Amino acid sequence: MDFENIPFQVINWDDIAKTTHPGVTGTAFWQTVQFSGLRVRVVEYSKGYLADHWCQKGHIVYCLEGEFTTELESGEQFQLKKGMSYIVSDDLSSHRSITPGGVKLLIIDGDFLQQVK
Repeated sequence: MDFENIPFQVINWDDIAKTTHPGVTGTAFWQTVQFSGLRVRVVEYSKGYLADHWCQKGHIVYCLEGEFTTELESGEQFQLKKGMSYIVSDDLSSHRSITPGGVKLLIIDGDFLQQVK
């Protein structure tokens, strides 16, 4: 793992450009701050969003606004709403997001979520 020290800083998310990521239906909008071994994002899924892939990346996800379902490839589904989180390490659960009404999330991922072997 390659980490760097991150000095104190303030992030004004209004100043971070959004990138567009289409789903099977709907669109994801990402605002990303990248450090060595760490990625911090505010992600918004539009109404009717369904992810276009099964993700195997580890994340810490915190729901800022709205509601969504995280579906595991095994068929399990977990409903999350404002104030709820989920955490998973890399390569432990293939998952995807679905939201009928739209949602805004804070997502943190990076090298620290790699599986210990």
